[in-house]
Amino acid sequence: MRIREFEVRAMQAYQNRLAGGFLHVYNGQEAVAVGCIGSTRPDDPVITAYRDHGHALARGMAPEVGMAELFGRIGGCAKGKGGSMHFFDAAHHMYGGHGIVGAQVPLGAGLAFATKYRDEVMGKGRNAHVTLCFMGDGAINQGAVHEAMNLASVLELPIIFIVENNLYAMGTSIERCTSAGTHIAEKARAYDMESAVINGMDVLDVYRGMKPLVDRCRETSKPVWVDMQCYRFKGHSMSDPRKYRTNDEEDRWEREDPIERLAAHLVDQDELTGEAFKQMGKEVRAEIRAAVKWAEASPEPPIEELYHDVYVDRWGPYTGTSVPEFLRRRASDREQGNA
Repeated sequence: MRIREFEVRAMQAYQNRLAGGFLHVYNGQEAVAVGCIGSTRPDDPVITAYRDHGHALARGMAPEVGMAELFGRIGGCAKGKGGSMHFFDAAHHMYGGHGIVGAQVPLGAGLAFATKYRDEVMGKGRNAHVTLCFMGDGAINQGAVHEAMNLASVLELPIIFIVENNLYAMGTSIERCTSAGTHIAEKARAYDMESAVINGMDVLDVYRGMKPLVDRCRETSKPVWVDMQCYRFKGHSMSDPRKYRTNDEEDRWEREDPIERLAAHLVDQDELTGEAFKQMGKEVRAEIRAAVKWAEASPEPPIEELYHDVYVDRWGPYTGTSVPEFLRRRASDREQGNA
C-alpha cells in the first residue's frame, strides 16, 4: 500500500511539475518487490532497472527521502542528482536504480562475485549472501545480460536474475516476438541454470516461490533465473498513452490487483478486518502526503554539489574545494597547458 500510494503521489507531482525527467511507476507490480525482497536477508544486495521506487521502499528507504529525490532536492537519496531512475540506498544494500536497459545485470553479477569473494576471505563461508538482480522483459535481448548469465553460471555466483515480465517491452507485446521465443524461463537452459516461473500478482505466491530459491542459492552458490509474470497498470512511463493495449485487457488485469488480493486473503483468514484495512489506507495516505510536504521543504542542491561525488577523494584533483577555488585552479591549469 505504501508503494502504491507513493506512486500515485509521484504521478500527481510529475503532472504538477514538482518532479522532472522520466517517471516509470510500479503500480500493479508491488507484490514482486515485496515478496522477493521479503525472502532475503537485510544485507543481501538488491539491484534493479529504472522502475525502482517499489524496490527501494520495500528495502526500507524512507518515503520522504525517495520523494525528495524525485523533486531534485538535497534531502533525496542521491542528493537530488539521480532522480526517479537512480534510487540508491547503500545503508539498506539497495544499489540502484539504473537508466540504461540491462546495464544493472552485469553489475548485479559483480555484486554477487564481490560478496562471495569477501565472504570466503572473511571466513563466513560461501553461502552468506544472495544478490537479487531485477530486470524487465525487454532487457533480456541485451548482450550484456547474456554475458552476465554466462559468467554467473561459470563462476557459480550466488545471484537470482528476476525478469519482471509485465508482457510489454515499452509498448511492444512480448507476443510480437520482441525476443526470439516467448518462453522466458527456457533461456536459462543455455547457461545450465535453474529456472522458475512465478505468479507476480500475488505476494504470497511470490514469497513461496522465491524463498526456496533464495535458500538454495545461498546454500549452493549457483545462479537462478526467474520469469516473474506480472502486469503494470500504467504506461511504460508518464509519457505513454497506452494505445497498444485495450481497456478490456487492462480491466481484466486490474481485477488481479495484488493489494486487494492480499487484503481479501487476510480478511478470509481472520487476520484483518475490512475496517482495519480502510484505516491502514488512511494512515498510508497521510504518511505519503507528509513525505510530499517534507520533500517540497527540502532545499535544492547548492551549486557546489556539481563538484561532489565526481571523483574518489584521493584521485580527484578538485574534490573538496570550493567553487571559486575550483575555478582558480582550473584557470591555472589552462595557463600551464594542463587543461
